[in-house]
Amino acid sequence: MGSALSSDAVMGSGQLQREHTSGMSRGLTLLFAIAGGAAVGNLYWAGPLLSDIGESLDVSDGQAGLLVTVTQIGYAVGIFLVVPLGDTVNRRRLIPSIMLCSAAALVACAAAPNFAVLLVALAALGLTTVSAQLLTPLAGDLARDEQRGRVLGTVVSGLIIGILLSRTVSGFVADAFGWRAIYLAAAVLMTLLAIVLIVVLPTAPERPAIGYRRLLLSVFGAVRQHKTVRVTMIIGMAAFAVFTMFWTGLTFLLSSPPFSYSVNQIGLVGLVGLAGAVAARRAGALYDRGLSVPATGIALVLTLVALAFAGFGAQSIVVIIGSVLLFDVAIQMVNILNQTRILSIDPTARSRLNTAFVTVNFVGGAFGSALAGILWQVGGWSALVWGAAALIVSASAVWLGYRGLLTGTVESAAAKG
Repeated sequence: MGSALSSDAVMGSGQLQREHTSGMSRGLTLLFAIAGGAAVGNLYWAGPLLSDIGESLDVSDGQAGLLVTVTQIGYAVGIFLVVPLGDTVNRRRLIPSIMLCSAAALVACAAAPNFAVLLVALAALGLTTVSAQLLTPLAGDLARDEQRGRVLGTVVSGLIIGILLSRTVSGFVADAFGWRAIYLAAAVLMTLLAIVLIVVLPTAPERPAIGYRRLLLSVFGAVRQHKTVRVTMIIGMAAFAVFTMFWTGLTFLLSSPPFSYSVNQIGLVGLVGLAGAVAARRAGALYDRGLSVPATGIALVLTLVALAFAGFGAQSIVVIIGSVLLFDVAIQMVNILNQTRILSIDPTARSRLNTAFVTVNFVGGAFGSALAGILWQVGGWSALVWGAAALIVSASAVWLGYRGLLTGTVESAAAKG
């Protein structure tokens, strides 16, 4: 499998290097960021609305929690089954088609007459909301070598902003118009973005055809072939686990005394994370300057500092807000630098490598969410912060042990460019 993948890379790399020499304009980069953020936000509309949906459809809060689960399961399946197609199928047709399917699933969610239908519709939504993970490697293909880090930093930041905004927007729209309204609004937005992308996406040369089964198996081959990918995925998985731990635990903290905030108030605190995501957008430029590896180490240290402040200042909302800001800047730096590094390794397998990266991050995120609940029950906020710090220390140890390998990979990618 590894030799077959290498053969594909040899045949296709020269052609890919000649494609799209004009690079990514600022306008196209911004459009990718908006479209990706809107797509990934579809995964999180239900989060703040579970009680409202449960009451509307006459199910318990426990049953309503299954809505989030089936959406995430659908997303994981879509990541593995759909995203690798980006390495072989014409993405000018594939991405808008997936977005239109997502719009149809959103309409089904809004019109769901009962809980069972809504479960099925949300599973379909998760399956079809993977266009963000097709846009990211496409941005890596379209960008020139010297701008790839900045472009990917902007696009990935758009995804993070979409995640953070979706929870807040969902709550406010539901308060004003009911929970079904957010799904209708999202369907309209996805349809408009699909139409725009049909018009503006460039026509790419045909790629080598790969059988679907072989394509899926080659995801594992791409990971086995590149040790740098495996190391980066371990660091990324730990960082994303800490990301979900922190934000899950923050909800527990702010909804408890002495804060006792409402859902909307917690959502407003979460908006502080937007500033962090915007600031971290510049992290991609550090890759372009050859500073990816040291910047990753610095970001891991800053994450530890943010966790320390959050742990010691748990009684002060001012300290918590400052910690949220620093935490988001640092953790998004790690995420952006990791994803840019992986998407620069093999131009012919960017979608497959992105599949592996996002899937492992998803596993880390699920682990972090589960661990947050356990640690909160065991020792509250302090236990949760200590657990998150332990994961970051572990990721830092991996970074320290393999920084030479990571540096060599970055230099090799720059030399090929």
